[in-house]
Amino acid sequence: MNRWNAPTIHQLRAFLVLAEELHFGRAAARLFMSQPALSRQFNVLEQRLGIQLLDRNQRSVKLTQAGEVILPKVAAVLAATDELHRVSIEYSETVTANLIVGTVGAEAAMEHTRLVMAEVVRRYPNLHIDVRLLNATEQFRSLYTGDVDVVFCRPPVPEQIQTHHLATEPRVVCVPADDTLASRKEVSLAELDGRVMIDYPPECPRVWRDFWAVDPRPDGSPVKYGPIVRDVESLLATVAQGRAIAFQPAAAKYFFPRPGIAFLDVTGIDPCTSALAWHAESAQRPVVKAIRLAAEELFPSHS
Repeated sequence: MNRWNAPTIHQLRAFLVLAEELHFGRAAARLFMSQPALSRQFNVLEQRLGIQLLDRNQRSVKLTQAGEVILPKVAAVLAATDELHRVSIEYSETVTANLIVGTVGAEAAMEHTRLVMAEVVRRYPNLHIDVRLLNATEQFRSLYTGDVDVVFCRPPVPEQIQTHHLATEPRVVCVPADDTLASRKEVSLAELDGRVMIDYPPECPRVWRDFWAVDPRPDGSPVKYGPIVRDVESLLATVAQGRAIAFQPAAAKYFFPRPGIAFLDVTGIDPCTSALAWHAESAQRPVVKAIRLAAEELFPSHS
């Protein structure tokens, strides 16, 4: 039996384009090659297949009967080849590329974060993961600029940022240790009216700043803003100096105990959440999809 000299993918693609254009000049332009080069490639294809695919003369080009039969087979081969290439690239990028993960505050130490990260490492042992600590102004801006792929953060989030919910917990208030309320375990939101609140830089999304200041208050009372901070350590130092108070996740009581401050439970205030966040345009990128799927399987959505 004679060994079949199989056509190349390039030759098959040339035939597909020729069948669509039925014109060697236009087909050559689409393939970014000269017309003589296309003719040579096509002649080789017909020789390898042993059949005439096109009936061509100086005035017209049309498919032969054999060409009409072969054409869908060629299209299927090329589609399968393109899909193989896509999947191969996606897989290789997913398991060997860099995943840059941003975290804010104590999010890197939270159980949900550790579980998601461990699952990603288990699934993709060759994936290099770079974890970066971000401050309040960087947490969402880094997603817009592409400096990080995902962020473990505390919503709410601005437009174009998507999230997957990981956990919910109460909010507490951080006050100076010598505050008249500091000896108590719990206060109401109304008792904090008139207190100066920590503020954040204007680069932080307004929706996020308002949530963490509880602005507006349920009774309509105005919120007084004081010093601007960018990170947790600056926030704690500012509170300890008696310059302002701040709302924080309940976990802050355990992760950020400091001399000069006290954490109190607060009634009349909505809880806060933790989430994995990414930019909407990056949702289908292999590395983003890898950690998204891990988070979604570990912490299924209840919506």
